[in-house]
Amino acid sequence: MNNKFMEFLENMLMPIADKMNNNRYLTALRDGFMVALPLIIFGSIFVVLANLPFLDKLIGEDAFAAYQSALGPASAATLSIMGAFVIIGIGSKLTESYDIEGIYGGVAALAAFLILTPQQFEGVSGVIPTFVLGAEGMFLGIFTAFIAAELYRFFVQKNWTIKMPAGVPDAVSRSFSALIPITMTLIVFLIIRIIFSFTSFETVQNFIYTIIQEPLTALGSSLPATILAVLLIQVFWFFGLHGQILINSVFDPIWYALNDQNLQAFQAGTELPNIVTKQFIDTFIVGMGGSGMTLAVIIGIFLIGRSRQLKELGKLGGPPGIFNVNEPVIFGLPIIMNPLALIPWLLAPVVITLITYFSMATGLVPKPAGIIVPWTTPVGLSGYLATGNAWQGAVLQFFNMCVVFAIWWPFLKILDKNYYESEKKEGNSEAS
Repeated sequence: MNNKFMEFLENMLMPIADKMNNNRYLTALRDGFMVALPLIIFGSIFVVLANLPFLDKLIGEDAFAAYQSALGPASAATLSIMGAFVIIGIGSKLTESYDIEGIYGGVAALAAFLILTPQQFEGVSGVIPTFVLGAEGMFLGIFTAFIAAELYRFFVQKNWTIKMPAGVPDAVSRSFSALIPITMTLIVFLIIRIIFSFTSFETVQNFIYTIIQEPLTALGSSLPATILAVLLIQVFWFFGLHGQILINSVFDPIWYALNDQNLQAFQAGTELPNIVTKQFIDTFIVGMGGSGMTLAVIIGIFLIGRSRQLKELGKLGGPPGIFNVNEPVIFGLPIIMNPLALIPWLLAPVVITLITYFSMATGLVPKPAGIIVPWTTPVGLSGYLATGNAWQGAVLQFFNMCVVFAIWWPFLKILDKNYYESEKKEGNSEAS
């Protein structure tokens, strides 16, 4: 790679990175996700273990169901409610940026989010569905955390606090100091909930879901729409939102219908009608290490990594990456709010979408046969199965991996160089 090009990338991206790193809200967003990282990694490991491909064929469906039931709580208590941990993290980190004790800002943010959340599910009152605490509720959760932390900070800095006399234990004094600011903050969110109950949306969740979903539902299943969907997945992830869940909730009905059409044609032995299907996305875009096809990034880390951060990330992210779980890479590289990762993060999936689409349109590779392949199936095997046991599907996946690797290579070099030099400076300062 030309050194002048590398210098150009550094000179162009580093000032942007510096500005973003100095932004209070973006920093709180990034650091808030770091609070949830250990729990996310724990849940990711058990998602892989609970969904080993074809294990049900080896041990039987009843034994496999019992196996998944035994491991299920590991991910249900972490990944499924990761939004709750992120809300606390963002609220506490933003509050701390004002030199105010962060824990109260964090719990105020979570309580505010729960106030906005309807506590009823399938006719049963007093129940909070876990999906609103997971990735689906993340969009609202992030804005709630920002607003709640700012309100709490405002009331604290206005000295709307209860001052306890000397001699009162410090923990008790801090709790009473936070009482009025938390109360005022939560009253604001209670008013917001009441106001929305008189609107056609009924809840804030419905409002957020509608304004995101309705523009997207106008999209079809064409190549431009698919590229836009893939781009939106990447953009949402870059800002810490689970793009796959957000976009799949809109596109899955379309993709599954197209998938069924292909399956019926495949079983009848006739020409497959559709290129873009559920398996087109899941196998050839997402199913190569997770969103952003980050298995190629892991391979690049193993090949070029000199910094301790990347070396450890490679060891940590490699095993789950084989089974298309890439949260360790997304949160550990990090990709979220990292300008140095933005270009390859957005570019690689679009390029692969185009390559895959035209490979199938020209007949070089069979179209997806409508067979639902487990999403944890490794690269190669998944492409072979998704195309109706065609070796071209596996070859296409490995070719796409090489393309992703080439796109990421210069950016990984820059990231690794920055981490390595930073670690050297830290080592020298500790030695002195």
